Amino acid sequence: MKASSSARRKKSFSSSQATRISAKKSSTTSAKAWAGRFTEPTNALVERFTTSLPIDRQLFEYDIQGSMAHCQTLEKAKVLSKAECQQLIRGLTRVRSELREGRFPFTDSDEDIHMVVERRLTELIGPLGGKLHTGRSRNDQVTLDLRLYLREQLQVLHGKIHAVQAAFVQQASQHINTFIPGYTHLQRAQPVSLAHHFLAYVEMLERDKARIADALRRVNVMPLGSGALAGSNYPTDRTFTAKLLNFPALSQNSLDAVSDRDYVVEVLNVLSLIMMHLSRLSEELIVWSSQEFSFVELPDGFCTGSSMMPQKKNPDVPELIRGKTGRVYGHLVTLLTTLKGLPLSYNRDLQEDKEPLFDALQTVLDSLSLYAGLIQRMTVRKERVAEAVGSGFLLATELADYLVQEGVPFREAHSIVGRLVQTCIKQKQELGDVSLDDLRTISPRFTKKALNFLTVEGAVDRKAQIGGTARKQVARQLKTWEQRLKKRPSM
Repeated sequence: MKASSSARRKKSFSSSQATRISAKKSSTTSAKAWAGRFTEPTNALVERFTTSLPIDRQLFEYDIQGSMAHCQTLEKAKVLSKAECQQLIRGLTRVRSELREGRFPFTDSDEDIHMVVERRLTELIGPLGGKLHTGRSRNDQVTLDLRLYLREQLQVLHGKIHAVQAAFVQQASQHINTFIPGYTHLQRAQPVSLAHHFLAYVEMLERDKARIADALRRVNVMPLGSGALAGSNYPTDRTFTAKLLNFPALSQNSLDAVSDRDYVVEVLNVLSLIMMHLSRLSEELIVWSSQEFSFVELPDGFCTGSSMMPQKKNPDVPELIRGKTGRVYGHLVTLLTTLKGLPLSYNRDLQEDKEPLFDALQTVLDSLSLYAGLIQRMTVRKERVAEAVGSGFLLATELADYLVQEGVPFREAHSIVGRLVQTCIKQKQELGDVSLDDLRTISPRFTKKALNFLTVEGAVDRKAQIGGTARKQVARQLKTWEQRLKKRPSM
């Protein structure tokens, strides 16, 4: 028994030892909320390497919003008194004002926005500020902030897409009767209404809006109360917190809740698809605004010039959006790569989620804002597109379909018209130049009625099924979109 008692005494701290260690920590690491078990201050390089404040400081509104709800939840759980809760919320309100007004006193040792807010709160209201973190961890706090942020930003994103759609619809309303070559393989294929072409982008963007709304369902889940990984020892009512923060759903597994970044990946995927659509648009506008095409004139305010060549008007906005698409793709791959090797639950690697997300989101928002203005002010060069749609054998399929209607098997009709095109190329003619005699030289199956199939208007209007380029179908679609886009954008 004596030996055992002696061993226990050797393992225990003397009062003087504890005092010395406490004093040492107080003098070296007092700035850190977690400094209790450490015996030396954080290395300066580690401070710079690990801080996330330059990135996550933009989450301060959401961090304080979550903290206020957490105070009320702690009051309901009898962990805080009503007076303490009110004092904490008043202090948080002051911190928020300082951050909003740009007069917040940041320090070199600040780690992240969560500890910054808690530090300043304690400076303003005293030791009571230390109670704010009761029953929560930065692990559930940061994912709450990120979800609150994304919930708001997805609404903004949805509205930006709506504005680009409205610009396309405005342009389409002026060009139902403007016909352009439709392309496959970037080769002239069949004539289409330019309005039909513009509405194709409206359809693409509508799918993007639907994906945003779908992603929002998984973003809109309340993780607070999950603690560091296992939940909370306090009788906090998570349903109450969710109602305060307007979350329709609660996370159901604390381990998953603190380590889940699927919703960020999903948003980055949506952003990548939006940029892919904008990049396709960029490619067309770059080509269409070239002197070789000259289908459109981009507004001067959205172009730049050359420092050397006075005549140049460069489509820099579409080019940069096309270029930045790879940047957004890269952010998606960055986060997927970060997540692929992480065990449950939280790991510091997850700090790397915000920089790619914030940059990708801002890139997409800026790109959409630019295109809303550019599309609205873009000019179509009608004389040039009319010239283009009248050449290039765009009506060849019309003649083949005419022969089919006359009972010729399609493959035979295809071959007949192919020979006609070959003859025209040799004789340097367009299909619009051929006579009935020319047609009958190729095949006796052609009759005078075939000449009716050699008009652009007829070729367009024969595509009258739902989804076709016929003007009556385009007008119907245009009316539908005008009505839908008059409504205030919301998910």
